[in-house]
Amino acid sequence: MPGISDIGFLILRIVTGLVFVAHGSQKLFGWFGGHGLSGHAGFMRSLGIRPALLFALINALGEFLGGLGLAAGLLTPVAVVGPLGSMGVAIFSVHWRKGFWNHSGGFEYPLVLATIAFVVGLAGPGRFSLDAVLRLRLPEPWTYIAALAATAVTVAYASSRSAPASAAGGGAV
Repeated sequence: MPGISDIGFLILRIVTGLVFVAHGSQKLFGWFGGHGLSGHAGFMRSLGIRPALLFALINALGEFLGGLGLAAGLLTPVAVVGPLGSMGVAIFSVHWRKGFWNHSGGFEYPLVLATIAFVVGLAGPGRFSLDAVLRLRLPEPWTYIAALAATAVTVAYASSRSAPASAAGGGAV
């Protein structure tokens, strides 16, 4: 019989994953009021992130596909690093200079989303996941550690290439 924590973790994973899917679809397809890939690449360009189209695609796919994997609990240690990396770049390239609070454009909200993705990567997807149903077990913890390391390098590279606060436009990564 499933425990209440199994159900709670499932709800957390699905809701957070679908938030990432929605954000990624704004960037990839222009859905839900988004600007599509070309608009997102323009935003990346305004931040000074180069090559803008490549990083816009990585960002959008990371949120969209990673969000799907997070929601479904599929290939979890790899899936969570897309959203985690996306939020890392958002925090350091856009939100950090605006302080903590979300109402001021700060990093509060992306930090919460990144924390959830990070913790799911640590804890695993839980009992109600495709990983559990399909009995997929990637080599732990090494798969997660390697994926985190690659993501950290990408976030550091992209964030280090962003423009100073005065040159960067508004918006969110």
